[in-house]
Amino acid sequence: MSIYLFRRTLQSLLVLVSVTLIVFVILHASGDPVELLMPPEANQEHLDAMRRTLGLDKPLWVQYGLFLKNALQGNLGVSYHHGQPAARLVLERLPASMELVFVAFSISLILSIPLGVMAATRRGKAFDRITLLGSLIGISAPHFWVGIALILVFCVELKWLPSSGRGTWAHLVLPAGSLGIYRLALFIRLVRAGMLDVLTQDYIRTARSKGLSERTVVYWHALRNTLIPFVTIAGMQMGHLLAGAVVTERIFAWPGMGRLFLDAVNHMDFPVIIAWALITSAIFLTVNFIVDLVYVLLDPRIRH
Repeated sequence: MSIYLFRRTLQSLLVLVSVTLIVFVILHASGDPVELLMPPEANQEHLDAMRRTLGLDKPLWVQYGLFLKNALQGNLGVSYHHGQPAARLVLERLPASMELVFVAFSISLILSIPLGVMAATRRGKAFDRITLLGSLIGISAPHFWVGIALILVFCVELKWLPSSGRGTWAHLVLPAGSLGIYRLALFIRLVRAGMLDVLTQDYIRTARSKGLSERTVVYWHALRNTLIPFVTIAGMQMGHLLAGAVVTERIFAWPGMGRLFLDAVNHMDFPVIIAWALITSAIFLTVNFIVDLVYVLLDPRIRH
């Protein structure tokens, strides 16, 4: 186990370095932020002076080396637009994003498992067909369209819920629902497909032949083995939720990291973008690291 943990930790560190390198190169190839920071009437001398101040006059490999050196000390740079440490700006928005992701993921997880199991045990019946149709719509509908549709129905027409902001549970319902619909649909189909495969296995027939109740066979034997691959995919989707909340946070004016990231892109605020990418990647890798550990506990064969 210790060798496995060391190998996974080393892989995670290499991924983080690779993410920073890729983002760093893409950002510096996308344009010059100095042209946005300086007024239109600024001459070339003023532009060059600002580049020297920000350290953008150095070769790209030197800039990246300085970034890594500072990052190891916890310094991810200062925001061009806000004038504050980029890491602090992102971390201040992190609780709001994690709240949204946690609620959306919890709703998806709690509803998908029983719905997927019931659809599998009622294969070909009306409930199964309705569930498959609903999950297909949930997977196919774009996030931004779902968010706008929810606002039109529950905010504009019915006036039941607020359309933006954060503060009460009512503010959380629509953005969490919009973010969780795709995962709910995906999880239902995954659980259903896994259950259909497991229910045909020999040990399930053996359990039934022993006289065990159908509920025990389905939920104690079949579902436990279905959840082994499901745990891995669910963990990956939780990481995707954090990165995918960018559009949802923008639509509902949710004060999270995603909204800060879009503002940083509009202003070409390189330090904030890199800090967002690094922190998001770290969270994603941490979640997947935990999932890998759980998977090892569920199936020790993965160690090999």
